[in-house]
Amino acid sequence: MSSDEHQAIQAMEGHFREIITLLGEDVNREGLVRTPERAAQAFHFLTRGYRQNLDELINEAVFTSDTEELVIVRNIEMYSLCEHHMLPFIGKCHVAYLPDGKVLGLSKIARIVDFFARRLQIQEVLTRQVAETVQRAIQGKGVGVVIEAQHMCMMMRGVEKQNSIMTTSCMLGSFRDQPQTRNEFLGLIR
Repeated sequence: MSSDEHQAIQAMEGHFREIITLLGEDVNREGLVRTPERAAQAFHFLTRGYRQNLDELINEAVFTSDTEELVIVRNIEMYSLCEHHMLPFIGKCHVAYLPDGKVLGLSKIARIVDFFARRLQIQEVLTRQVAETVQRAIQGKGVGVVIEAQHMCMMMRGVEKQNSIMTTSCMLGSFRDQPQTRNEFLGLIR
Protein backbone atom coordinates (compact mmCIF):
# COMPACT_ATOMS: atom_id res chain seq x y z
CA MET A 1 0.00 0.00 0.00
CA SER A 2 1.37 3.41 -0.96
CA SER A 3 1.80 6.21 1.53
CA ASP A 4 -0.95 8.15 -0.28
CA GLU A 5 -3.34 5.24 0.21
CA HIS A 6 -2.35 4.96 3.86
CA GLN A 7 -3.00 8.68 4.37
CA ALA A 8 -6.36 8.40 2.61
CA ILE A 9 -7.41 5.52 4.86
CA GLN A 10 -6.37 7.46 7.97
CA ALA A 11 -8.37 10.49 6.79
CA MET A 12 -11.43 8.30 6.11
CA GLU A 13 -11.04 6.76 9.56
CA GLY A 14 -11.32 10.23 11.13
CA HIS A 15 -14.40 11.01 9.06
CA PHE A 16 -16.04 7.71 10.01
CA ARG A 17 -15.32 8.49 13.67
CA GLU A 18 -17.10 11.84 13.21
CA ILE A 19 -20.07 10.25 11.39
CA ILE A 20 -20.54 7.66 14.12
CA THR A 21 -20.47 10.42 16.74
CA LEU A 22 -23.00 12.48 14.73
CA LEU A 23 -25.30 9.43 14.68
CA GLY A 24 -25.40 9.69 18.49
CA GLU A 25 -23.07 6.78 19.26
CA ASP A 26 -20.05 6.65 21.51
CA VAL A 27 -17.02 5.74 19.36
CA ASN A 28 -15.23 4.69 22.55
CA ARG A 29 -17.84 1.98 23.25
CA GLU A 30 -16.23 -1.48 23.13
CA GLY A 31 -18.00 -2.59 19.96
CA LEU A 32 -17.20 0.63 18.10
CA VAL A 33 -13.61 1.36 19.13
CA ARG A 34 -12.12 -0.09 15.91
CA THR A 35 -15.16 0.50 13.68
CA PRO A 36 -13.84 3.72 12.06
CA GLU A 37 -10.64 1.88 11.09
CA ARG A 38 -12.52 -1.16 9.79
CA ALA A 39 -15.02 1.01 7.86
CA ALA A 40 -12.18 2.98 6.24
CA GLN A 41 -10.41 -0.26 5.25
CA ALA A 42 -13.68 -1.67 3.87
CA PHE A 43 -14.42 1.41 1.75
CA HIS A 44 -10.84 1.44 0.50
CA PHE A 45 -11.27 -2.19 -0.61
CA LEU A 46 -14.77 -1.68 -2.05
CA THR A 47 -13.55 1.19 -4.23
CA ARG A 48 -10.30 -0.37 -5.44
CA GLY A 49 -11.36 0.14 -9.06
CA TYR A 50 -10.18 3.74 -8.76
CA ARG A 51 -6.64 2.54 -8.05
CA GLN A 52 -6.34 -0.12 -10.75
CA ASN A 53 -5.00 0.25 -14.26
CA LEU A 54 -7.23 -1.23 -16.97
CA ASP A 55 -4.38 -1.92 -19.39
CA GLU A 56 -2.44 -3.81 -16.71
CA LEU A 57 -5.61 -5.67 -15.76
CA ILE A 58 -6.21 -6.94 -19.31
CA ASN A 59 -2.44 -7.57 -19.51
CA GLU A 60 -1.84 -9.29 -22.82
CA ALA A 61 -4.86 -11.56 -22.42
CA VAL A 62 -6.17 -10.96 -25.94
CA PHE A 63 -5.42 -13.99 -28.09
CA THR A 64 -5.68 -14.72 -31.81
CA SER A 65 -8.43 -17.21 -32.58
CA ASP A 66 -10.33 -18.36 -35.64
CA THR A 67 -13.53 -19.04 -33.70
CA GLU A 68 -16.59 -17.14 -34.83
CA GLU A 69 -19.01 -18.63 -32.32
CA LEU A 70 -20.73 -16.76 -29.51
CA VAL A 71 -18.70 -16.57 -26.28
CA ILE A 72 -20.73 -16.09 -23.09
CA VAL A 73 -19.64 -15.75 -19.48
CA ARG A 74 -22.73 -16.00 -17.27
CA ASN A 75 -23.42 -15.23 -13.63
CA ILE A 76 -20.33 -13.18 -12.83
CA GLU A 77 -20.86 -12.11 -9.22
CA MET A 78 -20.90 -8.36 -8.94
CA TYR A 79 -20.78 -5.99 -5.96
CA SER A 80 -20.86 -2.23 -6.25
CA LEU A 81 -21.81 0.91 -4.33
CA CYS A 82 -24.55 3.19 -5.60
CA GLU A 83 -23.19 6.68 -6.14
CA HIS A 84 -26.36 8.28 -4.79
CA HIS A 85 -26.45 6.71 -1.30
CA MET A 86 -23.17 4.76 -1.08
CA LEU A 87 -25.19 1.63 -0.35
CA PRO A 88 -24.41 -1.69 -2.04
CA PHE A 89 -26.01 -3.10 -5.11
CA ILE A 90 -25.37 -6.77 -5.65
CA GLY A 91 -26.07 -9.01 -8.56
CA LYS A 92 -24.76 -10.87 -11.54
CA CYS A 93 -23.37 -9.82 -14.86
CA HIS A 94 -23.60 -11.74 -18.12
CA VAL A 95 -21.12 -10.87 -20.87
CA ALA A 96 -21.14 -12.18 -24.44
CA TYR A 97 -19.22 -11.37 -27.57
CA LEU A 98 -18.84 -12.51 -31.16
CA PRO A 99 -15.11 -12.70 -31.92
CA ASP A 100 -13.53 -11.42 -35.10
CA GLY A 101 -10.06 -12.95 -34.93
CA LYS A 102 -9.45 -12.28 -31.23
CA VAL A 103 -10.70 -13.68 -27.92
CA LEU A 104 -10.25 -12.39 -24.39
CA GLY A 105 -8.91 -14.50 -21.51
CA LEU A 106 -11.84 -15.77 -19.46
CA SER A 107 -10.75 -14.36 -16.08
CA LYS A 108 -10.21 -10.94 -17.64
CA ILE A 109 -13.92 -10.57 -18.32
CA ALA A 110 -14.69 -10.97 -14.61
CA ARG A 111 -11.81 -8.59 -13.79
CA ILE A 112 -13.25 -5.96 -16.13
CA VAL A 113 -16.61 -6.25 -14.35
CA ASP A 114 -14.88 -5.79 -10.98
CA PHE A 115 -12.75 -2.91 -12.25
CA PHE A 116 -15.85 -0.82 -12.95
CA ALA A 117 -18.07 -2.23 -10.18
CA ARG A 118 -15.55 -1.37 -7.45
CA ARG A 119 -16.32 2.36 -7.70
CA LEU A 120 -19.21 4.61 -6.77
CA GLN A 121 -21.45 3.68 -9.65
CA ILE A 122 -24.86 3.44 -11.24
CA GLN A 123 -25.86 0.19 -12.88
CA GLU A 124 -26.72 1.75 -16.24
CA VAL A 125 -23.23 3.23 -16.63
CA LEU A 126 -21.52 0.10 -15.29
CA THR A 127 -23.27 -2.00 -17.95
CA ARG A 128 -22.10 0.28 -20.76
CA GLN A 129 -18.54 0.53 -19.41
CA VAL A 130 -18.13 -3.26 -19.36
CA ALA A 131 -19.51 -3.64 -22.90
CA GLU A 132 -17.36 -0.86 -24.36
CA THR A 133 -14.20 -2.16 -22.66
CA VAL A 134 -14.67 -5.71 -23.95
CA GLN A 135 -15.35 -4.33 -27.43
CA ARG A 136 -12.22 -2.14 -27.34
CA ALA A 137 -10.11 -5.09 -26.17
CA ILE A 138 -11.14 -7.58 -28.86
CA GLN A 139 -12.61 -5.43 -31.66
CA GLY A 140 -15.22 -8.16 -32.11
CA LYS A 141 -18.32 -8.29 -34.25
CA GLY A 142 -20.44 -7.40 -31.23
CA VAL A 143 -20.75 -7.40 -27.45
CA GLY A 144 -23.75 -7.86 -25.18
CA VAL A 145 -23.84 -7.22 -21.44
CA VAL A 146 -26.77 -7.75 -19.07
CA ILE A 147 -26.64 -6.95 -15.37
CA GLU A 148 -29.31 -7.99 -12.87
CA ALA A 149 -28.93 -6.49 -9.41
CA GLN A 150 -30.67 -5.78 -6.14
CA HIS A 151 -30.13 -2.29 -4.77
CA MET A 152 -29.95 -1.80 -1.02
CA CYS A 153 -30.88 1.87 -1.49
CA MET A 154 -34.28 0.64 -2.70
CA MET A 155 -34.57 -2.30 -0.30
CA MET A 156 -33.33 -0.82 2.99
CA ARG A 157 -34.62 2.76 2.64
CA GLY A 158 -37.00 4.73 0.45
CA VAL A 159 -39.72 2.48 -0.94
CA GLU A 160 -38.33 -0.64 0.84
CA LYS A 161 -39.18 -3.10 -1.93
CA GLN A 162 -37.42 -6.33 -1.01
CA ASN A 163 -37.96 -8.34 -4.18
CA SER A 164 -37.11 -5.74 -6.79
CA ILE A 165 -34.37 -6.52 -9.30
CA MET A 166 -33.04 -3.99 -11.77
CA THR A 167 -31.97 -5.31 -15.17
CA THR A 168 -29.86 -3.28 -17.58
CA SER A 169 -28.36 -4.20 -20.92
CA CYS A 170 -25.94 -2.77 -23.42
CA MET A 171 -25.79 -4.24 -26.93
CA LEU A 172 -23.04 -3.24 -29.36
CA GLY A 173 -22.42 -4.22 -32.98
CA SER A 174 -24.19 -7.38 -34.09
CA PHE A 175 -25.97 -7.65 -30.71
CA ARG A 176 -27.69 -4.37 -31.52
CA ASP A 177 -28.06 -4.81 -35.28
CA GLN A 178 -29.01 -8.49 -35.53
CA PRO A 179 -32.04 -9.62 -33.51
CA GLN A 180 -31.06 -13.31 -33.87
CA THR A 181 -27.68 -12.69 -32.17
CA ARG A 182 -29.28 -10.67 -29.38
CA ASN A 183 -32.03 -13.27 -28.91
CA GLU A 184 -29.54 -16.13 -28.79
CA PHE A 185 -27.62 -14.33 -26.05
CA LEU A 186 -30.72 -13.45 -24.06
CA GLY A 187 -32.09 -16.98 -24.44
CA LEU A 188 -28.86 -18.57 -23.21
CA ILE A 189 -28.67 -16.45 -20.06
CA ARG A 190 -32.24 -17.20 -19.01
